[in-house]
Formats: sequence, C-alpha cells, structure tokens
Amino acid sequence: MPANTTNDGGTSPNDGGSPQADRAKAGRAHADRAEVDWAGLQDAARAASAHAYVPYSKYPVGAAALTEDGRIVSGANVENASYGLTLCAECSLVSALHMSGGGRLVAFSCVDGAGNILMPCGRCRQLLHEFRAPGMQLMTVSGIKSMEEVLPDAFGPENLG
Repeated sequence: MPANTTNDGGTSPNDGGSPQADRAKAGRAHADRAEVDWAGLQDAARAASAHAYVPYSKYPVGAAALTEDGRIVSGANVENASYGLTLCAECSLVSALHMSGGGRLVAFSCVDGAGNILMPCGRCRQLLHEFRAPGMQLMTVSGIKSMEEVLPDAFGPENLG
C-alpha cells in the first residue's frame, strides 16, 4: 500500500496535492507490476477468506485487489442453500469496490482458505474485466498475468451500442 494511504482508503494529512492528482499518480505507479506489493495483496486475500460463509462446501475463498487510487478492497465467497446463488469472492470484492468509492482495479489476487493461489472462474474473469484499469495484473497459479492473457478477446462495455 502506498505510504500515504490509510487502511480505510483515506489519505494522511501530509499527502500534498489534490485527491484527484494523488489518485492518478497512485494509479500510474501501481500499474507497473514491480510496484505492486503482491505478498501484501495475498495476505489481504487470506484475511478476507476468514470471513467467507461456506457452511456447505467448507471451501473458503478470499480475494483482494489494489485500486488505481491505492486502496485495497477485498471480498469472500458467500454460499447459499441454492448453490447456484452462491456469490464468489470476486463478486463481494466488486461490491466492496463500489461501496468504498468505486474506481478501477490495478492488481488482483485470490486464495483458498489455506492461502493457495486460485484462478478466477470464467464468470469472475468477466466481472474483473469490466472493473479493470488498463494494464490490470492478476496473480495466477502460473505467475503474474495481464487481464488480456486470462480473458483473451473479451467482450465488455465497449462492445455494447
């Protein structure tokens, strides 16, 4: 997390500059995969998995993402007795994104309850595609990949008339 950002997404009093300029600067800085604290993102995903509601599968999943303005948002899976209505961790992450001010995702990680890296399912890749920042990176089981690599030839809002 950038030094000037608090856990609640706010900024410290010594930021300097406008909030919009700070967010743009943070987005540019975090777009480079070398700037992302991948271990911290994985830790946030692990922490989120502890809040999963999984009475049926007993398979907690946590997800965490870095936003353009430097916030970390997270989510956990929430099951339902009607299995088809279960919410993936990515769904609750996107809800948290909007509830905490919106924005675009720069980097993403998803883990199971033991902290093992997971690849988002197809539905969730589509969801992440819609809320990605240009150049979004994902931690995958085979290393850091771009959104375009994990969802090639994606359909999105730009394809709607």
